[in-house]
Amino acid sequence: MELDLACRRCPLSEGRTNVVFPDGDLDSTVCFVGEAPGRNEDMQGIPFVGRAGKMLDRLLAEEGLPRERVMITNTVKCRPPNNRVPTKGERAACFPYLEAELIGKRVVIALGRTACSNLLRREVKLADEANTVIRARIGEAEVDLIPAYHPMACLLNLDARESLRRTIRDVKRYLP
Repeated sequence: MELDLACRRCPLSEGRTNVVFPDGDLDSTVCFVGEAPGRNEDMQGIPFVGRAGKMLDRLLAEEGLPRERVMITNTVKCRPPNNRVPTKGERAACFPYLEAELIGKRVVIALGRTACSNLLRREVKLADEANTVIRARIGEAEVDLIPAYHPMACLLNLDARESLRRTIRDVKRYLP
């Protein structure tokens, strides 16, 4: 399913500036999936360009994995009002787009509880599941899914930052 610039599948479309498309290497076998676009992402139409994106870029660079070698996207493609968590209905409306984006991926890093829960279709406690490899069915394929802390959490919590750093280090083995 190709992402639609005029998408009206859910109420999030009413307040958006831009549909936020995936960024990086769309053919990469590695994909980072966040929760939803924030204000900066909505303005630029690119995921992870605000404070959380700068943290992600920094960790990727420090671990020798350029952003250009991975794909980065979100569970929903439009910014929720006041950066609230997207509802289950909003996530379900965007899920066909996300499923299509993840075709051919070997590993998906789910950044934060919302992305993890959306992709695993169950509640997730990151303290227990971060950095574990879980075989998950997404569409017609199975992929390795790794729950990870969201980069925004890494701005405030050094343990979360080190955990995400370890995730990034580990996923490099999935690249050709």
